[in-house]
Amino acid sequence: MSQIIALDYGGKRTGVAATDDAKIFAFGVGTVLTKELWPFLATYFQKHTVELLVLGEPKRLNNEATHATPLVHKFAEEFKKKHPEIPIQLIDERFTSKMASQSIIEMGMKKKDRQKKELVDEISAVIILQSYLSQVRR
Repeated sequence: MSQIIALDYGGKRTGVAATDDAKIFAFGVGTVLTKELWPFLATYFQKHTVELLVLGEPKRLNNEATHATPLVHKFAEEFKKKHPEIPIQLIDERFTSKMASQSIIEMGMKKKDRQKKELVDEISAVIILQSYLSQVRR
């Protein structure tokens, strides 16, 4: 069985999410320092069969690129070179951080825990992946 994984790629940290083998549910895998992302992915791919990488693509409200968009595109190109067997799907990630923050509040977490940016990145990756799964089910 294989999984789909999603990344909320950032300059400092990257949130990671994955599906179950049936590709029904998205769940958080964690947050990785971006400088440690390649070793993390190498280890992850040894343990799991991944059929697709969903990568959040930052955009402004007017659909233009943000300052982070070139970083994401550069990562996507490097990924294609290192893992040509795994296709990449870019997906609009507008509002995922706000949605993640709102989810954390709704879960009733303490203010101190809500301020952990790692948690926002991980939940953002879950939202990106769940959004992709919803699109392909239509």
